[in-house]
Amino acid sequence: MQTPVNTLTELLDASLWTKSLSAEQRARIEAETVVKDVAAGACVCRKGDPVESWIGIVHGLVKMTSVSPEGKTTTFLGVAGGGWFGEGSLLKDQTRKYDIVALRATRLAFMPKATFEWLLDTDIAFNRFLLVQLNERLAQFIAMVETQRLLEPDARVARSIAALFNPVLYPAMASQVQISQEEIGYLSGVSRQRVNQALHVLESAGLLKVEYGGLSILDLEGLRRFGT
Repeated sequence: MQTPVNTLTELLDASLWTKSLSAEQRARIEAETVVKDVAAGACVCRKGDPVESWIGIVHGLVKMTSVSPEGKTTTFLGVAGGGWFGEGSLLKDQTRKYDIVALRATRLAFMPKATFEWLLDTDIAFNRFLLVQLNERLAQFIAMVETQRLLEPDARVARSIAALFNPVLYPAMASQVQISQEEIGYLSGVSRQRVNQALHVLESAGLLKVEYGGLSILDLEGLRRFGT
């Protein structure tokens, strides 16, 4: 099992894009990146806000969501501990297109736009990482559309849980994850009561074990394939 991440230093240690940094680059990033704690339910950033930072999840869980003029809420995806997000908006130099809401008490790392652009301008390995990151995010969105349109609730829950264990997007995730049924419901678009039923199905299939306050993943590939 991986060691829990609690500090900016540990987040950078766990991140894939830091592996080729020089000591000087790493020192500048640590000096310029700001860590903030947000409460469960707090809005990290809102649709229409200027994009001023690349954001990493030291620990916790956030959701990307949008609310229609009629008040209907759509959750696009969750970003788990060890993940970084917002690079697309920074590269396009646009305002944010969605709300980011903390699903639980979460610690965030805010790398300033200027620092992000300095890395982009000076580090080839960082550019390569961003290509991989953007490609993985695109694949995640395509899979999400397929899941929501074609699969039954049990499979939607399975795929939503499996998505939190993408080794490129969330390299710090361990096999045991603290996540509530309500949080899984937000990410999968399924009611909490229906999530409870789905978890029993997945547990009976030997794919995971339901534990107090979370889950232990037993067969990640099985979760990814469930329902096909």
